[in-house]
Amino acid sequence: MILVALGANSDGPWGTPRAAVEKALRHLDQGGVTLRRASRLLVTAPFGVTGQPDFVNAVAEVETALSPEDLLARLHAIEREAGRVRTLRWGPRTLDLDLLDYRGLVRTERPPVLPHPGIAERIFVLAPIAEIAPRWRHPVMHLTASEMLEKLDHHGEGRLL
Repeated sequence: MILVALGANSDGPWGTPRAAVEKALRHLDQGGVTLRRASRLLVTAPFGVTGQPDFVNAVAEVETALSPEDLLARLHAIEREAGRVRTLRWGPRTLDLDLLDYRGLVRTERPPVLPHPGIAERIFVLAPIAEIAPRWRHPVMHLTASEMLEKLDHHGEGRLL
């Protein structure tokens, strides 16, 4: 299973954050990548840097023959097309695409680091994974997304669009 997180909280060339995430989902179904399923959109408070607009988030399951490196390059190309400029870590963005899991591959030596290191702390990732892939298990922690959600302090945050 290959999982990709999507998020946006500022307007850009693709319009509102919601429009950008929806358009990104369509772009994930091109260029050697097949979109298998996507979660509903979730609105959550910003993570890391506060004082910015709420984020629209989703998670998609995709299939591809691309390597993890090539898939990450494809995700970065989609971000650039949506007007993403990397400046402030965890700051506002027109689109953010993160490779969360690539068929259970575990690696820390080179990008992309897999699984994505922040999965277990982020409701905006865990809730959508639990929705679309309830049997998925974290490749290192061996917990489902629902089990990791139960360990979070702020389980109830976020609202569906």
